[in-house]
Amino acid sequence: MSDLIEVRGLRKHFGGGAHPVRAVDGVSFSIRAGETLGLVGESGSGKTTIGRLLTRLEDPSGGEVLYHADGGTRDLARLSQSQYRPLRSDIQIIFQDPYASLNPRMRIRQVLGEALDTHGLARGAARLPRIHELLQQVGLRPEHADRFPHEFSGGQRQRIGIARALAVQPKFIVADEPLSALDVSIQAQVVNLLGDLKEQLGLTLLFISHDLDVVEYLCDRVVVLYLGRVMEIAPTDALYAQPAHPYTRALLAAAPVPDPAQRRTIPLLQGDLPSPAHPPSGCVFRTRCPHAVDACATADTQLRPTGGTDHWTACWRTDLVSTP
Repeated sequence: MSDLIEVRGLRKHFGGGAHPVRAVDGVSFSIRAGETLGLVGESGSGKTTIGRLLTRLEDPSGGEVLYHADGGTRDLARLSQSQYRPLRSDIQIIFQDPYASLNPRMRIRQVLGEALDTHGLARGAARLPRIHELLQQVGLRPEHADRFPHEFSGGQRQRIGIARALAVQPKFIVADEPLSALDVSIQAQVVNLLGDLKEQLGLTLLFISHDLDVVEYLCDRVVVLYLGRVMEIAPTDALYAQPAHPYTRALLAAAPVPDPAQRRTIPLLQGDLPSPAHPPSGCVFRTRCPHAVDACATADTQLRPTGGTDHWTACWRTDLVSTP
């Protein structure tokens, strides 16, 4: 499976001066064509910023975002907004808040029609049938096209957000925590919808989420972020079965277990995320890591292969890989 997106040393720093906020600081990973890549980490780890950088809603401070499509390679990070505009039909985003992302004064046919008009798709008599087709594709009815956003439930609004992303026939979609504003029962419906659409349309997804159970169910591989840096990358099965980085283990251990009699084998993390304006030296996780030693303050924390195939970790302590 070939790469569709390659992220190399991506950075986003906010503010100037000697101590800018390092929201994303040297992140590298790839997204293969047709896969769903999960992006997980605590609030403040840089997940949403990465999604906005890949869709050029934010301009990067440095690094490369290589897009391999149509027989060529383009660095999205170096394109101006006018140069990037023709690629917006290829690369779309589903926002976290399905209500805030919809114009409350526009009917749904106008919301979806705006996307079609912007990219010159389904013109004239083909416009309304295409809007009806999109609504049916996400489990809504054609008559919903004449309603306003406030007339829908949260789950229905998120389906409209998905329909808007699909309207321009994208190759790659960033789903930025699309479930966090929904009830649990509705979350399951939207997860199944995303999985079905991915298979039907051959989409490539970057799925950003706090919900580790959903990530395990939906994603092929997972990238674990902490303080704007990658801690671990692995196939989903391998990551959940044998996480190599202490942060990944702590993250998985913090997930709720539906059994009050089951005791945690890994203690929960203590303390708060350090300031991204003053990140710790060496390993940025060392100030909260139960296995940290003095050498972690100066350690090289580049990703290195560990364990099985396609499994990478930023922890230099190889003696911890097999630790339960």
